Amino acid sequence: MIASLAMYDRPETAAANDRLWRAVRDHLGHGPDTLTRDADLWQVWQSPDLLLAQTCGFPFRARLHDQVTLVATPDYGLPGCPPGYYNSVLVTNVDHPATSLADFDGARLAYNEALSQSGWAAPHAYFAAHDLRIGPRVVTGAHRDSARAVAENRADIAALDALTWHYIQQFDPFAHLLREIDHTAPTPALPFITARAQDPAPLRNALKAAISDLAPADRALLSLRDVLVIPEAAYLAVPTPPAP
Repeated sequence: MIASLAMYDRPETAAANDRLWRAVRDHLGHGPDTLTRDADLWQVWQSPDLLLAQTCGFPFRARLHDQVTLVATPDYGLPGCPPGYYNSVLVTNVDHPATSLADFDGARLAYNEALSQSGWAAPHAYFAAHDLRIGPRVVTGAHRDSARAVAENRADIAALDALTWHYIQQFDPFAHLLREIDHTAPTPALPFITARAQDPAPLRNALKAAISDLAPADRALLSLRDVLVIPEAAYLAVPTPPAP
């Protein structure tokens, strides 16, 4: 069986994620001893051996929803978002001359990948809602690399998953080179999934119990308050943008 918590796994959160998984496994009564790391995410998400993983809302609605089972949605308690929702933080370089949103018309956008809700779909919808054009695209492969591209003036703007931005501000030395511009509209947070044949209820219950069992410091570090049931239809209703 495979378990993966790769979405917000970084050196500073790895030990807390390990403790979360052990608590989930203990409540569930079975599962792998350790989390799978450094594996191809698409192989993890689509594996018939998948017990638990977290994916992004865009891959879920675009390719995965009819191949996997939705387990639950995390509540990270993010500012300006309903429970179980998240958004993107639009950032630019602290020295960027823009003084208004209009100054970002045609701006160079750094984004992690084309199937990212927070990195591509959210800023695409934001720019369209504000009658702004997205200029040259700079694909980076990761939110941290998008942030770094803006910090190094290789792009004008990036849309960062709000929880990832929180970690960047805490742990990455280039964070002081960035300033916030605005936030995108909230959408359902990154869902926990399991293989199609799995029953999601025991996994959901184990997640809820595991979060409750975590030490306060681990809950605070992971920003995990609870898991909720957000219908699949809410994920599928989020607009899908054209490819970059």
